[in-house]
Amino acid sequence: MKIAFKRLPHGAGLPLPAYQTRDSAGMDLSAAIDADRTIAPGAREFLPCGFSLAIPQGYEGQVRSRSGLALKHGIAVLNSPGTIDADYRGELAVVLVNHGSAPFVVSRGMRIAQLVIAKVEQAVWSEVDELPETDRGQGGYGHTGHGA
Repeated sequence: MKIAFKRLPHGAGLPLPAYQTRDSAGMDLSAAIDADRTIAPGAREFLPCGFSLAIPQGYEGQVRSRSGLALKHGIAVLNSPGTIDADYRGELAVVLVNHGSAPFVVSRGMRIAQLVIAKVEQAVWSEVDELPETDRGQGGYGHTGHGA
């Protein structure tokens, strides 16, 4: 699959999203910022990626946290996964949140999140008087006794 993209002026010189291994599901996204930004504990930061893209119809982009940043520093994508719709043509950006206990510095070109391209289906609602029965029925969170 090919994805058309437009590099924006502040994204000049930065790598495109890239898979780090042959079987990676996500492509790393880089911060297209001019100066370091510090995310204080509990704070969030809006970080541009320096390009816009055209995801093919029937697909979406999912912006997800990088596991290493989450484990080592408590840094996560706030609305993870963030969804990029196929008809969106604005700049790709990431909202990071610092769940850690120390300030975290983001610098230009730092890999801050990952992008997964996934097929999606659009649902059509069908109102009915009764739903089909299942073993679970209306059992809610933790109903099996195996959760917290």
